[in-house]
Amino acid sequence: MQHLHFIERIIEEDLKNGFPIKKIKFRFPPEPNGFLHIGHVKAIYLNFELGKKYNSPVNLRFDDTNPLKENKEFIESIKKDIKFLGFKWNKECYTSDYFQKLYELAIKLIKKNKAYVDEQTKENIKFQRKNPFEDGIKSSYRDRSIDDNLYFFEKMKNGFFKEGSCVLRAKIDMKSSNMNMRDPIMYRILKKKHFRTKNEWCIYPTYDWSHGQSDYFEQISHSLCSLEFENKRPLYNWFINQIHDENHIHMIKPKQIEFSRLNLSDSITSKRKIQYLIEKNIIQSWDDPRLLTISGLRRRGYPSLSIKRFIQKIGISKRKNTIDTSLLEFRVREHLNKISPRVMVVFKPIKLVIDNYSENHTEWMDAENNPEDPNFGYRKIPFSKFLYIEENDFLEKKIDNFFRLSIGHEVRLKNSYIIKAHSIKKDDKSKKILEIHCSYDPSSQSSLQKNKKYTGKKRIKSTLHWVSIKHSIPININLYNHLFLKEPNKKNILNLKSIEKVIGYAEPSLHKAKKGDHFQFQRIGYFYADGENNEKLIFHQTVSIKNRCNDNIKKIQD
Repeated sequence: MQHLHFIERIIEEDLKNGFPIKKIKFRFPPEPNGFLHIGHVKAIYLNFELGKKYNSPVNLRFDDTNPLKENKEFIESIKKDIKFLGFKWNKECYTSDYFQKLYELAIKLIKKNKAYVDEQTKENIKFQRKNPFEDGIKSSYRDRSIDDNLYFFEKMKNGFFKEGSCVLRAKIDMKSSNMNMRDPIMYRILKKKHFRTKNEWCIYPTYDWSHGQSDYFEQISHSLCSLEFENKRPLYNWFINQIHDENHIHMIKPKQIEFSRLNLSDSITSKRKIQYLIEKNIIQSWDDPRLLTISGLRRRGYPSLSIKRFIQKIGISKRKNTIDTSLLEFRVREHLNKISPRVMVVFKPIKLVIDNYSENHTEWMDAENNPEDPNFGYRKIPFSKFLYIEENDFLEKKIDNFFRLSIGHEVRLKNSYIIKAHSIKKDDKSKKILEIHCSYDPSSQSSLQKNKKYTGKKRIKSTLHWVSIKHSIPININLYNHLFLKEPNKKNILNLKSIEKVIGYAEPSLHKAKKGDHFQFQRIGYFYADGENNEKLIFHQTVSIKNRCNDNIKKIQD
């Protein structure tokens, strides 16, 4: 039997109690004031997967009630991110579509003596709310007549008042222990041009007022939101109950359900903080690969399928916790291992000379493109007298637990031969190693080569990647680390080495790489080809070859 998470159990119970399955409906309601991040994926995944399960429509509704921060660029980025994740919405809606209806309902509340215009300052209103342990103080405007409130609210709408001079508040309970019920603000004055309604409005509904009513207008059956809205559920229900009267008896009342938000370690997802980093030129844009925005992950090469598998694995619950970022990386690595062709790239080259190999000879070695899947086939790799290997794969004098190349010791060069180092050439002044001289065993050719299986009995502990110098191609590579060293809310611990730009030397098969391709750079990590055109490709490091937290992998597998 399939395990159901707690929201599915609530929905199943509703169906059992007679709720019509045809009336189940969900929505994803982002505010278009920035790009979506990994935390939003959980809400996207939850709503759209439930839509699939119950064959129910899912609306994409933009909560565009703040003209100060919202624009079309963010709208388009959000739609692109949802499509990248493989989901399709039923209707594209905007809270601004309902501005007139919300205004008319606000008038209805005033006429019911459930709302009033308050001309106090923001500071006074905050002071009078007090705290959950003492009664709030009623505003001196709270007992204004209905006619006066209608008059002043219309003047607010017509632009008579200055910004900040007055607000419309719901009249609920200034003694409530739930601070959200202490006469919350429904409308404020913002004399700013809205990207959709232009200058039609100078008063804008707050989230508290508009959100539940928009769910009601769209007949959303289950309104799913993160746990920080749990205390707002009584207010959500109070507003809907005010408008759900005998004239709307045929309409369903949405049910708000809260789930735990996704928090990842060593990450920054706050839109405000990301905007600050952009303004200070610390990062260039919202799709910087060091960010956990969906566009940043996409640009870095995170496949949408692995992101969704990560969300599926951590599950849906009410339990607050912080997930280690390595668990996301594990899911990405697991997926890329299956779909990525292998190539050899050397980052910090040191010259290797095979003294007993002909200078005029080149062999083309067979190499598996992906040992996980034979359907990937083979490629040809040139082998010659002069090669590059990684600088840190060689030590002049062998030390304990170092199994790579050193003087007098042997290693295998991947897909080719066993070599043995016997001497080095150094720069006279710096004493830096310029060349490593070695010999190769012609009988030790890799078993991958046709009809030339190695039959020797040598046990070689280490295999090194390499490239032929004269056949190698230089490529631009971006290596990434955490943007912050510890806590992302401290400005003084920015990681100055969060990005490292290097030139790598690759086998010639990478000539065929194009934007959007994934590769495993053998022994290094997974990389993603990006760039404006194929002439200027940059290879972004997606994840390293090994996971940095095996204990956390075990936890997620358990």
